[in-house]
Amino acid sequence: MAIFQANNISLSFGERVLLDSVSFTLGEGARSALCGGNGEGKTTLMKIMAGLVKADSGSFTKTRGMRVSYLPQSDIVLKDHSVYEEIEGGFSRFQAMIDRQGQIEEALKESSDSSLLSELSQIHEELLNSVYFRREAIIYSVAKGLGLKESDLKRSCSEFSGGYQMRISLARVLCEDPDLLLLDEPTNYLDIEARTYLKSFISRFEGSLLLVCHDRDFLDSTVNEVYELFQGNLNRYSGNYTTYERLRRQELEYLEAQAKKQESEIEKTERFVERFRYKATKAKQVQSRIKQLEKIQEVSFPSHLKTLHFSFPESPHSPNDVVVIENLHKEYPGQVIYDNFSMVVRKGQKVAVTGQNGIGKSTLLKIIAGVDPSYSGVCRLGPGIECGYYSQDTADSLDLSLSVFDQVSSFGTEARIRNSLGSFLFSGDDIYKKTSVLSGGERSRLSLLKILLKPTALLILDEPTNHLDLNAKDMLLNALKEYNGTIIFVSHDAYFIRSLADRILYLSKDGPQMIEGDYSYFEYKLSQASAEEKAPVEEKKQEVKTSVMDRATANKIRNRKSLLSRQAEALLEQSSSLDEKISQIKEKMNRSENYSDTVKINALLKSLEETEREKAEVDEKWMLVSEELEALQA
Repeated sequence: MAIFQANNISLSFGERVLLDSVSFTLGEGARSALCGGNGEGKTTLMKIMAGLVKADSGSFTKTRGMRVSYLPQSDIVLKDHSVYEEIEGGFSRFQAMIDRQGQIEEALKESSDSSLLSELSQIHEELLNSVYFRREAIIYSVAKGLGLKESDLKRSCSEFSGGYQMRISLARVLCEDPDLLLLDEPTNYLDIEARTYLKSFISRFEGSLLLVCHDRDFLDSTVNEVYELFQGNLNRYSGNYTTYERLRRQELEYLEAQAKKQESEIEKTERFVERFRYKATKAKQVQSRIKQLEKIQEVSFPSHLKTLHFSFPESPHSPNDVVVIENLHKEYPGQVIYDNFSMVVRKGQKVAVTGQNGIGKSTLLKIIAGVDPSYSGVCRLGPGIECGYYSQDTADSLDLSLSVFDQVSSFGTEARIRNSLGSFLFSGDDIYKKTSVLSGGERSRLSLLKILLKPTALLILDEPTNHLDLNAKDMLLNALKEYNGTIIFVSHDAYFIRSLADRILYLSKDGPQMIEGDYSYFEYKLSQASAEEKAPVEEKKQEVKTSVMDRATANKIRNRKSLLSRQAEALLEQSSSLDEKISQIKEKMNRSENYSDTVKINALLKSLEETEREKAEVDEKWMLVSEELEALQA
């Protein structure tokens, strides 16, 4: 049993208390989400749990020998060795045993110490019963599930983008098979297929999980409890994220009512103090009311659950045909991305472009936005159409010397700009920060806001939700629903696509396909296609071959076959014996001295019935044993 317990963990930065006597317990097989607004300390708490940051006070209690693995959300820079070697590092837990095995083998060349032989035998047994000898197959399986090709495993990690380095790190962490898995926003750079694989992996994972994630669908299908970190305190809610949101909003409704009541009380008290402050006869009452005011604690609301609003400027008039593509051909050295591809996107449509990473989604958006002119064929926008284009590297074009507020100050009144910045998680003094001191995620949010504030008839958005929390995602989603222009977007967030898209452009190895329907219809079409592919295969008898089998598995199968063979022989002998007994009973029943005697014949009939029932049970057992034995032999 693996249990992780935090006891009164506290951490402060200057006067700011980030964690205030936080305590919680993650039981065996826990499936927990950690949520809270930006800057509340989620990442810091995970780093403390992983031993990367030291708390001011408090302690952790965990099961002896418990292994904890942590995947950070950013700043992953991998060394210059192959992808395979990096992922194989997930099996380093076996290195001490391998080293000890080598030491013993060297020692046994000069000695036949029985204790060393016993220790060597124990190490062999432990390694055989572990996944160590299957690590190559596991590495290939995990890498493939996360969207890495077999050829990628031979390449240097330094050749990959930050998003793919995160995938490589995630693959390594999954191969570590820890007792407690800490994942900080693991879905940020995963496409839908990789997210599906990760969900499946988590469902099979036997250890405990603590997850920070901004994908509602992913959370709902992986966790059964939510810890909310707010103003240094941690509270637990049972159920998935949607259940947590419902329960928390009920609490907030009560808090809002309390806040209004509190506001009224403060207003009355302040009026009384102001009115009678200088009257000696009321001095006692005034002092009493002032003390009351000092005791009142302000009702606060979690930033990640506040209702955010953002509205687009009116979209300019546009013609009916917004984007026209005819016979598009695009290729990179050794790879054709599009060949003879045509489509038309019409006014008001909201098109989601989806498919595996590397299939050409971002490339298509760059071509439509006019950023990538290296193609043949036609790609044109309707007359007079201006587009707003957001990509993951748009943030690189920001003027680093400007403040956050100055970046967008020309797009409206001060009040509108402040409200818009607040919706994109910039509030208080944050709006006066220089762009140069912002994190990568903050710059991405700011560049997205700059694009959305400009009146356009066409929005081209490549992963617009990557650096937004769930609340900000909902805000953006609601605004995009009300936007009266045309949208072409790439997203790996199934909930976001499902809620916004009215048609899906699906890119696959078979070429682009426009699905004239929403995401649910797209999923239905995919499942239909998958069923049609499987049908002819299922009609044929499949030959199953095991290419690699570790010695432990082979030994277990061999022992099982031997046991089943003995059982089958014993059951056959028992069945033959019962057959002989049945024949003897029937022979006795045919004798005149027996069938003419009611008492004797009834006794023989009862004996025959019991024997036949016993034989039927023995024959059924023999059938089951034989079937299992036949399967193992095959």
